[in-house]
Amino acid sequence: MPFWTKPWWRGLARGAVGGKKAGVGGQLGASKPAGRNYLDKTDAVKAPKYRQNGKLLVVAPKGEMGKNEVITKQEKNNENCLQVIDDKLSESTKDDGEDDTSDESNEDSGPKKDIRAPLELMAERKLKIVRKRRKIVKKTVVGRVKEKAVRSRVKKALMNVKMGDERTNSLEEKSRLASAFKDRQASKNLISCENSDRDGHFRRTETDFSNLFARDLLPAKNGEEQTVQFLLEVVDILLNYVRKTFDRSTKVLDFHHPHQLLEGMEGFNLELSDQPESLEQILVDCRDTLKYGVRTGHPRFFNQLSTGLDIIGLAGEWLTSTANTNMLQVGQALEYVMHLQPNCLDGFGGAISNMYSIMAARYKYFPEVKTKGMAAVPNLVLFTSEHSHYSIKKAGAALGFGTDNVILIKCNERTDSVQCAKLLMGYVPLYVNATAGTTVYGAFDPIQEIADICEKYNLWLHVDAAWGGGLLMSRKHRHKLSGIERASSVTWNPHKMMGVLLQCSAILVKEKGILQGCNQMCAGYLFQPDKQYDVSYDTGDKAIQCGRHVDIFKFWLMWKAKGTMGFENQINKCLELAEYLYAKIKTREEFEMVFNGEVAPKIKALMMESGTTMVGYQPQGDKANFFRMVISNPAATQSDIDFLIEEIERLGQDL
Repeated sequence: MPFWTKPWWRGLARGAVGGKKAGVGGQLGASKPAGRNYLDKTDAVKAPKYRQNGKLLVVAPKGEMGKNEVITKQEKNNENCLQVIDDKLSESTKDDGEDDTSDESNEDSGPKKDIRAPLELMAERKLKIVRKRRKIVKKTVVGRVKEKAVRSRVKKALMNVKMGDERTNSLEEKSRLASAFKDRQASKNLISCENSDRDGHFRRTETDFSNLFARDLLPAKNGEEQTVQFLLEVVDILLNYVRKTFDRSTKVLDFHHPHQLLEGMEGFNLELSDQPESLEQILVDCRDTLKYGVRTGHPRFFNQLSTGLDIIGLAGEWLTSTANTNMLQVGQALEYVMHLQPNCLDGFGGAISNMYSIMAARYKYFPEVKTKGMAAVPNLVLFTSEHSHYSIKKAGAALGFGTDNVILIKCNERTDSVQCAKLLMGYVPLYVNATAGTTVYGAFDPIQEIADICEKYNLWLHVDAAWGGGLLMSRKHRHKLSGIERASSVTWNPHKMMGVLLQCSAILVKEKGILQGCNQMCAGYLFQPDKQYDVSYDTGDKAIQCGRHVDIFKFWLMWKAKGTMGFENQINKCLELAEYLYAKIKTREEFEMVFNGEVAPKIKALMMESGTTMVGYQPQGDKANFFRMVISNPAATQSDIDFLIEEIERLGQDL
């Protein structure tokens, strides 16, 4: 009797079609897609088997058609999984009897060839599926996890933010990033191998620093381990500070009066002694310094123009401080990478940048001043608005113009270009400063109109965009700086609106060679003209300073990490929060215009004592003290604005 006519096979076939309780056939029919049979290792073990020609046969029904499938299997290594054998059946089954499940019409089974044809096709199809699976099975679990990690990291590295213009990465770029990742992993493995005898060279261990001093650190002999452990403690202090800075439940300021800090801080001593302090005391001083300082990166710190704590910028600052490289030495590489022209200087604040602009203007029109001084030039005057930064007057005093020759233009929150034109007729004008983002109001002078006057009278136009220059990154708001391209020089402070860590500032001059001619002294021991590279990239002789910290690197690193679109989103968010604050204040009945200049200072004092938030105040002209709200912190949200309003109202209730 053929095997398919036996009672156990009939029940198995009926279970495949009808239900779930008929053994393995029911499992296959119920849990797999109709019309296809799959044998996993569980099904294969439970399925009926018999041997034919020395080979183990596993029988599985086809749920949709009710026909038999016979697939050749072999046991491998006594395990539960069965491997499909790719040879075809050599012999056909005997053709005696009827198969009740082989045909819906219940007719006699056909000739041998009618059975083998679909059987061979099914076996071939099974072979393709199993071979495909076999390739996946060959990969170990570790290999799959590693492959997934590499793909995930490469995908993140290659991800582009799409806003407006679409950007795509080339295959070469993907390959380069993947190769860089593999190199970094190989480097880590190499470090691990080299230090395997020390059980993790950079792993923290319990170290008693009370008996260790600076002389025990590198470059001291055998000082490597102590140096690593000490720096790991410092990094732990810094990371804890960063974490608390972004925690809104943490105070912006743990306020203490100076005498309280000197008298009440146990273990904190400002005195400098002849004998060295232990490294344990140095760590205590580091913690206390951060503990009692203002958290300028806190989301509720609105007191200064420079706020925020950018993590990428922090990484850049750590790197440049560790390298301790002079700006004049790395300037060539940075200017090449950032496409900066040699008529750009960086590495100082906005006040110094404004002074550079006046020096450049004076040298352009009166180059003899460099050798003969102010006595060789006429009585020159500078023009700026009354709301401009005080550094213009300070530069006038420092450079020999005198503060009386710095003419302040009256304005109604913006420079009056008509009044400026009238005043120019009575003096020997040299320089006009237009402010793009005043310190108090954040107002923008009409650069186009002022530029028309400067071109008419051949004057040097400087734009102080220390505060508002970041708007150039925003397509929505850059119109406020319309005409800046006509300026002779521009001051720009990325450490303000763009959130770069202090300090980071630049002075850009349109005419090439002015800064070099104005400040160059040709110190032969530093600036040799016969170097092997283009000496025009040496920035040192263009600046007043000689040694300068590499302040621009962290900005470059942030730009790489955020992209231009990232800065655009950041700046747009800050201006949206400013509009949100204005709209909220207008609708609050608890707030009204006051003329008593004592209200804002008292509320500010209560703010500092409570440490919950911080915002500056000041008078302006005939206006009383008022709060000067600065929004440049990328971490600030609308909830922080709401908190500020509620806090001002709460603290001012009893005044």
